[in-house]
Formats: sequence, C-alpha cells, structure tokens
Amino acid sequence: MYFIDVQGTLISDADKSPIPGSIEFISLLNEKKIPYMIVTNNTKKASWDFYEYLTSIGFDFTYEKYLDPLMLLESRVSKESVAAYGAQDFLRTLETMGYKLDYEHPHTILLAIKEDFSAEEYAQMIDFLLAGASLVGMHETSIYAKNNKRYPGVGAILKLLEFATSASYDVVGKPSVAFYNEALRRLRVQNNSVSFEDIIMISDDVKGDLGGAKELGMNTYFVTSGKYKTQEEIVPFLDDRVKPDTVFSDMQDILDKGMM
Repeated sequence: MYFIDVQGTLISDADKSPIPGSIEFISLLNEKKIPYMIVTNNTKKASWDFYEYLTSIGFDFTYEKYLDPLMLLESRVSKESVAAYGAQDFLRTLETMGYKLDYEHPHTILLAIKEDFSAEEYAQMIDFLLAGASLVGMHETSIYAKNNKRYPGVGAILKLLEFATSASYDVVGKPSVAFYNEALRRLRVQNNSVSFEDIIMISDDVKGDLGGAKELGMNTYFVTSGKYKTQEEIVPFLDDRVKPDTVFSDMQDILDKGMM
C-alpha cells in the first residue's frame, strides 16, 4: 500500500507534466487493486481544481484517494485575522475559503511557498511573531524547485523564523503527524486493517515527506526526479534513522526494478 507525493514525484517541477512511469504506476495500482493515497502539499490551487488538473493530464484516480493541506486547513486554523504569505494563487484560494487576511494585527501567520519572498516580508513576519502571533506552515518541505532553481522550502523558512524569534510552529500538511493520520484514516476506507508499517511512502522530498514518514514506521522510496539531482546531494548527510529505504531515479525506475 502506498502514499504517493505529486510534485517532483508524479509531475515535473519544471512544466507540471507527468514524470516517466508515473501514470503507468497509478494505472497498475488500480489494475491490481492495491490501496493508495495521493498525498500532495499543493496550496496554489483549490483542492478540487488541482485534482482535476491531475486527471486532465492522464492520472486515473478518484477524489477519495486525494489529500492536500487545504482540505485540513479549516480544522487547524481559524479564519479570523490571518497574515498569509505565499503565491498569489494561494492568497486568492484562502479568500475564496473565507479567510480574513490581516496585515495589521494578525492572530496567525500562515506560510506557504513562493520563490521570491522579500526582506520586507520576513521583517513583517518577525514583528508579528514578536507581538504574539502564532506561526503555521502549510507544509514543511525542505526545498522548493522551480525554473531549474532551488529555493528554501516552507520548512526551511519556518526554521529561520523559529530561530529568529524563538516562536514554535505548527504544520498542516506533510510531514505533520495530523496529515499522515488523516491520510491513513482515508486509506482505511480501502483496507480497514492498514497501519503505517504496511505503507510505502514515495517522494522526492527526503528530508520533509520521507523523514516524517519514516519516523511513523513507514517504508520510504526516495525518487531523484524532483528536488535533488542525485542521492549524493543529500542522503549521506541525513541521520541514519530517517535515511530512505531505497532510492530510485523516477517512478519508471520503480516499475523497471519490480519494486511495487
């Protein structure tokens, strides 16, 4: 049984097209009736819109097998007085969901990803945190890859803010325990006896997604089709307890080696 990441794993960070073997991998799971969940840290599009995009480019799975942080957000963060930071699509999605954006005296700082955070935005976030606002990350990715460049991910920025202000933070999406518990709850609709030890998590985020999955007892497949070009860039520097169980170049490599 599987939890499967999207960006950098099923679709390319460069142009959002399917990565080799990804459509075929999902089709084979369907054919063999193997339970799985698509677990993404999407925040730029509304959940249903991103799901529809994935199906429009050839992925065949039902919405019941899809989970992203926006689907948990309302249960985790109040809609009142939020200073949100991220791409414009993320801010528009929040407003559509009824969140009240406040950049004067916010109760919560809500952080998603974009490649061009400014020094002024960091200064504003620090002031809000020192004034008592709480800090929440939509997810805790290590690196954000776009346009053949790699930027600090939300997890890296959360650590920066934590170090600067001593403020603790919560995480809505991967690799939070709450997110993985919700994914497990939904997977149990397909197999009611499944536990984390029965699941293989596949992702290109070895520090974020896979580290958190490993700590919960999941097996982990690291694909180097996204954030990292080779395993040598990152795996040797990881603590042994969170190193991935197996490394593949992409989803096609998993199929070719008969490892599903």
